[in-house]
Amino acid sequence: MSDSADDEPTMLGMDLPETPAPSASSGPYRVLARKYRPQTFAELIGQDAMVKTLGNAIARDRLAHAFLMTGVRGVGKTSTARLIAKALNCIGPDGQGGPTIDPCGICEPCRAITEGRHIDVIEMDAASNTGVDDVREIIEAVRYAAVSARYKIYIIDEVHMLSRNAFNALLKTLEEPPPHVKFLFATTEVNKVPVTVLSRCQRFDLRRITPDMLFAHFSSILQKEGVEAEAPAIWLIANAAEGSVRDGLSILDQAIAHADLDGGGKVSADQVRVMLGLSDRSSIANLMATILEGDAGGAIDLARGQYALGIEPVAMVRGLMDLTHAITLAKVSRHEDPALAQADRERIVDWAQKLGFAPLNRLWQLLLKGHDEVLRANNPLEHLEMLLLRVIYAAAMPDPGELAKLLETGHFPTAPLPAPASPAQNATATAPEPVTMETEVPASALTVAQIHQLLESTGNHRLAVDVYDHLRILTLEPGIIEFAAAPALADGFARDLGEALLSATGSRWQVRSAAGEGRPSLGQIRNASLADNDQRIRELPVVKAAFAAFPDARLVEDDDNRHRSNP
Repeated sequence: MSDSADDEPTMLGMDLPETPAPSASSGPYRVLARKYRPQTFAELIGQDAMVKTLGNAIARDRLAHAFLMTGVRGVGKTSTARLIAKALNCIGPDGQGGPTIDPCGICEPCRAITEGRHIDVIEMDAASNTGVDDVREIIEAVRYAAVSARYKIYIIDEVHMLSRNAFNALLKTLEEPPPHVKFLFATTEVNKVPVTVLSRCQRFDLRRITPDMLFAHFSSILQKEGVEAEAPAIWLIANAAEGSVRDGLSILDQAIAHADLDGGGKVSADQVRVMLGLSDRSSIANLMATILEGDAGGAIDLARGQYALGIEPVAMVRGLMDLTHAITLAKVSRHEDPALAQADRERIVDWAQKLGFAPLNRLWQLLLKGHDEVLRANNPLEHLEMLLLRVIYAAAMPDPGELAKLLETGHFPTAPLPAPASPAQNATATAPEPVTMETEVPASALTVAQIHQLLESTGNHRLAVDVYDHLRILTLEPGIIEFAAAPALADGFARDLGEALLSATGSRWQVRSAAGEGRPSLGQIRNASLADNDQRIRELPVVKAAFAAFPDARLVEDDDNRHRSNP
């Protein structure tokens, strides 16, 4: 048998598959969040202020001995710490360079730090090394110079997890470390870091990344990965990331895997909504329309239909909240959502023109409270249905501001508030209109009884008692009150009453005393009425018979009548 491969026999009727040559890029898959971790400050998006500060500090040789990076998850705290380590230890391609804001990435220190194998750059997770013994090892090691780098650097992630004793042990070293040592701290909860530690560090607050920056970043990554995606899908991912690059890249990774291969692997907005459990925007808009029309049955049917499709009730509430927020911003021309279709934008603008701020604020508050209830509920669908009914039937109620105004002015509607209209009653209605009070009592036409009620409703109880018991009117005209002087009325009564009426009605009143008897006060009118009633009651045959049988009996006024303020 020949050693040549051409001389080897083949199996009859079978073709042996060709073994593909190993690809240069073959290897375990790296998730996008790791693959596209920034390797230079230029690749660190959204943190221009920090990069500028660090660049100036390096150029002027004014480097702090400790840096603290804080911010929400996924904005680049640990990546920034590694970039600072490279910037401080870079020696350039020729080995003669110094600290720079643009590390070369070619020299041995840069490559070793990038690969996480540099002996002088020590990364420690404070979540698993919380004790004072772990810090004591650092304190002992800082005495020794760096082995192969310019600076020995300690990167401590989630530093707020260190125990109080560990922080105390680190204080002295952190305040006066050897010149060859730098500390880089990262934390998501800076409020848990002791003030004594914060005062010893140069602090950088890394900002959330804006959706437009995330959109551009994700679009660039998709292009590098050779994956097509709809623009609305990318916007949905950018908004769902909530300012976190890492979270957004994780969602993007999932969206690429979720894309249908039959469609060429293109990431679509509908697939992203299904993947994230988001309600379809058109369905939420239809649900909002039924709410604003007062169609309780239609709203419940739509909610049940969405639930049957797998949409969680809490996601529907979030969708309604997002839509309410969008309508409110549209009223002040501050709503721009590139993920929205043109038809949805027009619908939001139309609602913004027809709805006032008060109904929108009331709708937001009801949904905000209902969100927590639905989130904690054992049966979320039932709670969602009750929330929808509450929102619909509370739509015609005055908001707290309107109620306060009614109490201040005493202008109450004479008819009950209308119930929400059904689509059959008003096919074009989009929202309950504010109640128009056609039968208001103007401030200039107030009677003494209405003045008394107004003072009671606004909390001026002392003045209300004086008006009820002792105010005998001489003249009551628009903006003018003249009353008979009475010893029971204090010297400042006229001034206090004028100020109270100005505050309650918004109009100035001339309140003064004058000579004369005046008309009886409300209390005198009531007492006269009670006396007349007493006499008429005593003349009743039944009452006369009772007094004849019980000579010591007394006629006592009922407590409910005793406390009535109106005569």
